[in-house]
Amino acid sequence: MKNVGIFCGGFSSEYEISVKSATTILNNLPRSIYNPFLVYVDRSGWEAEYNGVKYRVSLEDFSFLVDSQKITIDLAHVYIHGNPGENGKLQAYFEMKQLPFVNSNALSSELSFDKWFCNQFLKNFDIKVADSILLLSAENVNPDEIISQLGLPCFVKPADSGSSYGISKVYSQEELQPAITAAFEEGKTVVIESFMDGIEVTCGVYRSETGLVALPCTEIISETDFFDYEAKYLGKSKEITPARISAELTASIQEQAKKIYSLLQLRSIARIDFIIIGHAPHVIEVNTTPGFSSESIVPKMLKTAGIPITDFWTEIYAYETK
Repeated sequence: MKNVGIFCGGFSSEYEISVKSATTILNNLPRSIYNPFLVYVDRSGWEAEYNGVKYRVSLEDFSFLVDSQKITIDLAHVYIHGNPGENGKLQAYFEMKQLPFVNSNALSSELSFDKWFCNQFLKNFDIKVADSILLLSAENVNPDEIISQLGLPCFVKPADSGSSYGISKVYSQEELQPAITAAFEEGKTVVIESFMDGIEVTCGVYRSETGLVALPCTEIISETDFFDYEAKYLGKSKEITPARISAELTASIQEQAKKIYSLLQLRSIARIDFIIIGHAPHVIEVNTTPGFSSESIVPKMLKTAGIPITDFWTEIYAYETK
């Protein structure tokens, strides 16, 4: 059996959410094929939880000792929301050390992770995205120019952070600078996007031995002002699967989600978020490590599609490790 290290935690504000997602995956891998365990990542190092006990993992050969027995990770599955997993840093290290992993590679992860670079890349392929401005610093900001170009309300987001923290919906010029300051506390660059008024829909995509599979679309109705941390993780949203849109529009979004998945050369599961304006889907962002706790959207998509979670991950692992 392969020893599978499911990497979770990380350096972002969503450490605990990552652990919940990884635990769901852990509980749904077939023990007849894999020997899975969690590997907690923080700035002090890596710890594997094996039979209820935590052991320090060697960053050289990905091993740890259990009662003098050496256990070596054969396969990594990164499920860290944010740095250093969703942004591809761990994947780059695994590529260098030649450790197989079940994830999008370092380049695809880093490109998808940065909201600015990802949307600029997708625009080249005639995929609709919000109008936006990139800020490299919180200083010398010209609010008049930003509002003239993007209008109000607008969104201020950390561009290089996978966290739901630091995102603000700005309604007035006075709110703009505090929102920018808050966003820079979560990331090194900030993107300001025009507000897109429409129906929010998301679609999960994964690759199996039969090809690309697009899951049922989910419609998101947030009780908060937008789909922020509270809406995502604290039950402040209503998620309807399948989305209440036409079959024709559903098929269009699923095809566009698969196109984006292919263009970015993604692997495993990804979730692409859209706003539908009229009948035109506009991409909000691409998630290469979407939430996978019991409250998360992708498991609900799988349930609607009639795909057991164990079968889902078994299928992905079979393809990614062949």
